[in-house]
Amino acid sequence: MIIAPSLLACDYGRFADETKRFDRSGAEWLHLDIMDGHFVENISFGPGVVKQIRPLTKRFFDVHLMCSKPEVLLEPFKQAGADSLTIHTELGDRAMELIWKIRSMGMKVGIAVNPPTSVKELEPYLGKVDLVLVMTVNPGFGGQSFIDETLPKIQQVAEWRRARGLKFNIQVDGGIKFDTAAECARAGADTFVSGSGLFAHRNLKQAVTKMRRIVQASDPALADLQCDKPSLALA
Repeated sequence: MIIAPSLLACDYGRFADETKRFDRSGAEWLHLDIMDGHFVENISFGPGVVKQIRPLTKRFFDVHLMCSKPEVLLEPFKQAGADSLTIHTELGDRAMELIWKIRSMGMKVGIAVNPPTSVKELEPYLGKVDLVLVMTVNPGFGGQSFIDETLPKIQQVAEWRRARGLKFNIQVDGGIKFDTAAECARAGADTFVSGSGLFAHRNLKQAVTKMRRIVQASDPALADLQCDKPSLALA
């Protein structure tokens, strides 16, 4: 099980301090939402921010590229210190080529699907990625409410993983708080991205510990799926 606070919800005037707070929290990954104003309406931050905070923690940097032209960002984010890059199935025919490009760079790779997109669009990529991200809100802005209709998608991805003997992580992102993290765990998720659900708490370490405890109670098997090193392996 992996807890991944999202930097999108931090205080933008205190990136360094917020990264240090994350580092002390006990969370395994820092999730970095990259928005270009085209693929989604919002703009967040770029590789320059990642480069500045990279020396502040040795923990895993999980970069989610919500961008219409991610190919121009792969190398800059690798050089900035990203450990994993996730692209979207909504990119169509370009997605497979991008997956192979990220792999060739020696990085972990993920594929994401938005709420309106059929979960079947993920099937061609399942054996080729380290992570499947099921978006549980429509991407673009933090603080949105969890979309309950995404739970069957998580269940389907978990069933595909089990039936095919695959080992990719199942990540959820969007409206993930203590109660919805539990729902996602029961559906089969093992990697939980939470922005305001964690960073809004004054004591981030306490919030991370609480989320971990709630998720483990929802699915005790997740207690064995820890990720203390920069690897996506489930076991």
